[in-house]
Amino acid sequence: MNQKKICYLTYQSFPAETANSQQTISNIIHLTRNNKDVKLIFPLREKNSSDSIEKIKKVYNFNENFSIQGISHNYPFGKFNIFSKSSFHISHYLWAKKTTKKILSSEEHFDYFITRSDWVFYFLSKNKRSVAFEVHQISKIRKLILFVRRNAPNSKLIFLNELLQKQLHSFTSLQNSTVLHNGVDVSNFANLPNKQKEVVFVGSLKRFNKDRDLKFLIEAFNISELASTHRLKIIGGPQESVEELREYVQKKYSDLTIEINGRLSRFDAVENIKSAEIGVLLNEGSNDHSKYYTSPLKYFEYLAGNLKIIASDFPAHKSLPYSKNILFYKDGQTDSLKDALNKAIHVKPADFDKNNISLDTRAKKIITFLET
Repeated sequence: MNQKKICYLTYQSFPAETANSQQTISNIIHLTRNNKDVKLIFPLREKNSSDSIEKIKKVYNFNENFSIQGISHNYPFGKFNIFSKSSFHISHYLWAKKTTKKILSSEEHFDYFITRSDWVFYFLSKNKRSVAFEVHQISKIRKLILFVRRNAPNSKLIFLNELLQKQLHSFTSLQNSTVLHNGVDVSNFANLPNKQKEVVFVGSLKRFNKDRDLKFLIEAFNISELASTHRLKIIGGPQESVEELREYVQKKYSDLTIEINGRLSRFDAVENIKSAEIGVLLNEGSNDHSKYYTSPLKYFEYLAGNLKIIASDFPAHKSLPYSKNILFYKDGQTDSLKDALNKAIHVKPADFDKNNISLDTRAKKIITFLET
């Protein structure tokens, strides 16, 4: 029996220091580990875009082999800083139309497609291909495409959380949908070291072109009981945000034990999570995606690392697996975050089944969903 071939066709860029690129690569790795023949196809739209498997392996720290093909991107997005939103939509549409046509007319056969791209989904669905669309957020274009393709027989939807599925239900009559939260490679957390007295935040210091409010975390840490007993570690980039935060700490909180790192390798970031006692999720309350529709990768890493977890009391966080164990704080309220930090000293980490949060389990569910 011939092995089924899966094409992960996406408008994302690789390699990239983003959670969405990490999520895609992690899914492909675990599909590969489940004996699936997977090919990743994406646009070479950034200066550092590369379809070198060795370069991709180095950035994302894995050993598995799968096919990668970068497709030329002769469109404005990624080349100019002006009109970036408009150029993204135009470039995305044109690249998806041209690339899907090229792939579908080639001799290479794929049994299934997976995508996070609106327009790739649209053109594959329109051509009656078996395609699963990973839906991670809401936009006007996404609503329109889901509505237009609502009766497509071979199209399936994978929602990142129940709130997304509920919100978009009225825009599609597709019965073939499921909810799959993100997950974690539990093998990276098999041997946990002794815990250090550390509070850790791992992630981008900017989100949607806005600074994440790390100063808010530092201020809450300063007035908490942990200020005299714990180290606060902040890990992430970009570098200009790192330098700005270091200067802020030096001026106002030089007496605290605060370590501000830039971006670390995947291996080093995981090692820092494993050794920490407490992990913090920070998201922007004014952004609907952060508030309702996110399923943070670092939450599952904190969980697998046996950390006590603190998060803003957003509906998205409350919909996460094992969320009853999260210590919630009121968004933007320093005293509330301080109280959560103080409580964390006295609680135990969550009890959970690693199989329920593993990327291997998620990959198996995707395969079953595709083949059903």
